[in-house]
Amino acid sequence: MRSRTSPISESVTIRRTVARDAKRLTRLVRGSGAYAGEYAAAVAGYRVGPDYIEAHRAFVAVGAEEDGGRILGFYSLVLDPPELDLLFVADDVQGRGIGRLLVAHMQSEARAAGLDRVRVVSHRPAEDFYHRVGAVRIGTALANPPAVPWDRPEFEFCIPSE
Repeated sequence: MRSRTSPISESVTIRRTVARDAKRLTRLVRGSGAYAGEYAAAVAGYRVGPDYIEAHRAFVAVGAEEDGGRILGFYSLVLDPPELDLLFVADDVQGRGIGRLLVAHMQSEARAAGLDRVRVVSHRPAEDFYHRVGAVRIGTALANPPAVPWDRPEFEFCIPSE
């Protein structure tokens, strides 16, 4: 799947995540600027392991071969109950269409799996992004200390059939 909306997203491919991606995905999560400062504790010990990759529908956005085929972002879709569990884009490529491309891919995967809705418990700094890509705010997920000591916005994507 490719997008024509941004120069960087034109050279991006999305593929199924494989076990050898685990360390890179963990670094992407732990190094996310959105989790700096007061949010750092939420991802400090987070690990995306081969077991997680095997158990979920996870996909990576990969840059062009001439750029080293770098992982630019990823998402994970849980089917039961339907939830976008993780969505991360590397800090240096945010704002270039990678997140939008991953969401469109997730919606396509959800549709193919027969889902009509996908829930997202968002990180507060990502709230505007989810609004921009069509998610609707449906509530608030309450804090879950000590891992997540703050309330989080809860969204839903409606997945129309084609």
